[in-house]
Amino acid sequence: MPKSKTKIKRQMSRKTNLELVKTIIAAKKNKSWLKIAEILSGPRKKRRNTNLGEINKKIKGKEALIVPGKVLSQGEINNKKIKIIAMDFSEKAKEKLLKSGCKISTILEEIEKNPSAKGTKILKSRKIDLNQLNKESI
Repeated sequence: MPKSKTKIKRQMSRKTNLELVKTIIAAKKNKSWLKIAEILSGPRKKRRNTNLGEINKKIKGKEALIVPGKVLSQGEINNKKIKIIAMDFSEKAKEKLLKSGCKISTILEEIEKNPSAKGTKILKSRKIDLNQLNKESI
């Protein structure tokens, strides 16, 4: 069930990172970006920190991938025609992406450039099945 704009506003009031608050406000105003506002206004553990290797596995073709969290540098990117949109990038991840010819931007920049969120795909958070995890550890 999607969060209401009132709940997003209430959760946003607890945030201290000014850039995060600006991003949530901009996303909340635009219906196409409302899902990103929901994710970013929630707890930090629901935001996604993703390695480049994992992004490389998920992305297909020429598309823009939204990472509601931080992009980390472990792994490599093979597809040079992609655009990665994230809340933040580690320094090494930025270097690797720019070196491989990928385009990068922050979520706030992308909301201003592409208000309709056309051609973007959200990288969802991992859901861990506790039953499967318990079977593997036995």
